[in-house]
Amino acid sequence: MLELFYPDKEMDSAYDIDYESLFDKGFCGIIYDIDNTLVPHGAPADERAVALFKRLHKIGFKTCILSNNKELRVKSFADPVESKYIYKAGKPSKKGYINAMEKMGTDVKNTLFVGDQLFTDVWGAKRLNIYTILTKPIHPKEEIQIILKRRLEKIVLFFYHRKNKKA
Repeated sequence: MLELFYPDKEMDSAYDIDYESLFDKGFCGIIYDIDNTLVPHGAPADERAVALFKRLHKIGFKTCILSNNKELRVKSFADPVESKYIYKAGKPSKKGYINAMEKMGTDVKNTLFVGDQLFTDVWGAKRLNIYTILTKPIHPKEEIQIILKRRLEKIVLFFYHRKNKKA
């Protein structure tokens, strides 16, 4: 049952992912969460984020930001990184992920998702069989509802790590 929340891969940071290798494997679309995945919660796009998206677009990736946040927050991040975006996405609902793939012209076979939360980001993508990469949160400061979810995530990740150790 907990497998519903298991990511396909786990990385320390979205900035450490070998995107060239993923592109070579046939992935051409990336859906991203913003807060605590690419920048600290509420922070604007920084030089590192802008450089990452330039690199991704040069490789050939299409990108879409998928956030449960309001448009002002999402657009203000997406514009400097030159990415498509969806705000008030309703993650983990499938609808936002489907809309993101439609905007990019991709499908579940050639799209991957990168985010820092199991119960919204990863679970939503897994419900559509999108390849998922879970990153560690960039910054420890989080809203109270996320802090509570993190405690539950620790339980799921304990079993995920135990399973992967055996494999």
